[in-house]
Parts: sequence; structure tokens; C-alpha cells
Amino acid sequence: MRKIIIATLLLATLVARGQSNTDKTPTNSNKVAGGWKTYNGTNYSVQYPPNWELNTNGQMGTSFIFFSPLENDKDQFKENVNLLVQDLRGSNIDLNKFVEISEEQVKTMITNSTLEESSRVKSSKHEYHKMIYIGDQSIYRLKFEQYFWIVSQQAYVLTFTCEQTKFSEYKEAGERILNSFSFNK
Repeated sequence: MRKIIIATLLLATLVARGQSNTDKTPTNSNKVAGGWKTYNGTNYSVQYPPNWELNTNGQMGTSFIFFSPLENDKDQFKENVNLLVQDLRGSNIDLNKFVEISEEQVKTMITNSTLEESSRVKSSKHEYHKMIYIGDQSIYRLKFEQYFWIVSQQAYVLTFTCEQTKFSEYKEAGERILNSFSFNK
């Protein structure tokens, strides 16, 4: 079971490292505006900015990855949001245990990591856990914001990954994506 949960943090690492620099179209539209697109998964939906790239090829075990456009010719990192779904059947892992394991993994797997927030959020739809941490991956100093849900013995891990120095610039769009995630009834 630890292997499956370890995959959660490795995914964040791989998405950070698996950046493609082929899209050099400069853009400055990271502000939240109307016209967002909706992606419908098997039992969930989520909204994302129209200028972000949607990748659903299952790269690194993801259900989807939304990539921001590069800001200019010097930008080397595409901020992103990804979803990983893990089958927990037979593991006897609830949200509390999942969070506990994930917090330990941040300490051991993310170089120079600092856990900034780990809190339970109760919404009208589902209870989830929010975790924010920073750490180094390759040449990047990154900030991660993750939401965890356990629904029908499935763990859903939604992660917003951003260069730490650009977090305030991307926070509004990133958190709007995270907060738009909902389960279909």
C-alpha cells in the first residue's frame, strides 16, 4: 500500500520534471476570467482556464494534467494541476491515514521540504484534506497545493504545482481549478 501512496508524491515530482518547453508562446493571462472550460471525468468534473493545455493521455498515471502556457521565452516551467486516482480497496486506509502517510512522504521524498499547511476542510459536498508544502525538484523551488478525498475506496489527489516565486501570480487560477473539482452524483 505504501507503494501506491508513494506514487502520489512521485507524481508531483515527475510532473515537475516532465515539463516540455516546446510551447514558447508568451502569455500573461493567468488572471481568473470567464469562459473557463469544463473537463468531465468518469465521476467528477473540473474547470480550467481556456489557455491552459489539457493532457489526458494518462502520463505518469494521471487522470488529467492541465498545463499553463509559458509566460515568455525565459520561462522554463509550466505551472500545472493534475489528478491521480488510487484504488484503496482492501487497504483499510481512511483519509486520516492517507494524510499521515502523505505528510511523512513530503518530509522524506521532497528535497528541502517545508509543510506549510495541513488542514481538514468540510464542504457541503465532501470532506477533504488540504496540504500545502514547498520543496526542491531538480532546478526548481516549487510550491504544491494538494486536496485529498477518499470516496468509495478511491483516493483522489488533486495537485497544483507552481514555482514558489510565482505562487501569488498563479494562486487565484490554481485554487479556482482546485475548488471547481466536484464529484458527479
